[in-house]
Amino acid sequence: MQETSGDFCIAVYREDEAWEAQALPLSVTESLDAIVHALRQQPSMSGVIGLTAIADDFFVITRIVGSQVSHFVSDLTASVDWPLAAQVLEYLDIPVPYDEDLDQVLPAGDLSILADLGVDEMELCALAGDLDLFPDEVLGSLARRLGFGQAFDRALDEFTGP
Repeated sequence: MQETSGDFCIAVYREDEAWEAQALPLSVTESLDAIVHALRQQPSMSGVIGLTAIADDFFVITRIVGSQVSHFVSDLTASVDWPLAAQVLEYLDIPVPYDEDLDQVLPAGDLSILADLGVDEMELCALAGDLDLFPDEVLGSLARRLGFGQAFDRALDEFTGP
């Protein structure tokens, strides 16, 4: 996979009643298995959320709670060009779309992945479909909405610089 300047993966988890965020090595963005493996290494007992952005194209949210793993991809049409998006679709057992299906943004996966934290399916899909926002902006907006915006921004600075 070709890494771009917009690629990152940030693990978010609660520790001692506070949100923590940690930048994961850029290499984990190369595969869904690498993301899941890296997230499982985090210290949280209550689960971990992985926020992955690829270029200016799409983002993936991965959530692990115990043995349950959930994925959300902001645009399944990204699977035509990006291996990570194709791996998410494979995990979800969704076929890669054909050319005639590529004219709109189509989120896929667990649409309620963040519902218990306060972001319902409608809001998540609306953010994913907002063509005026880049993936890092959507993930930053979600981070602020969920209460870990500052921790997310600190972790993101490791990729982009202050």
